[in-house]
Amino acid sequence: MAASQIETVGSGIENAKLAASVLLVLAGLAGFYYASSQGVWVQWSLLILGVALGVGVFLISESGKQLIGFGRESWRELSKVVWPARKEAMMMTAYVFGFVVIMALFLWLTDKTLEWVFYDLILGWKK
Repeated sequence: MAASQIETVGSGIENAKLAASVLLVLAGLAGFYYASSQGVWVQWSLLILGVALGVGVFLISESGKQLIGFGRESWRELSKVVWPARKEAMMMTAYVFGFVVIMALFLWLTDKTLEWVFYDLILGWKK
């Protein structure tokens, strides 16, 4: 019997990296509001710097590396998709619209028929 691998939630260093990335983004946001008297360029520079540093720290963490790996795998799978030609896509779209119109008519007729049966025939409520 093979030994099962135990995956831990996160080490102290990984949790510190994630906390640091959150704190850097919050520091950039706080700097944006506290530097309102310094001018727009300083405000936006602090915000962009805080967000960029926070994203950078996140990307070097294990969670960030897993996110990058997921993105690469998703892009690889997306490149395997065979997209329909324009004509085929237009035909499928027309079929969907046609089906929606037919269902709308069916539901409208059903509603009006039930309305007629209940209100006019059974209850005798004339409009």
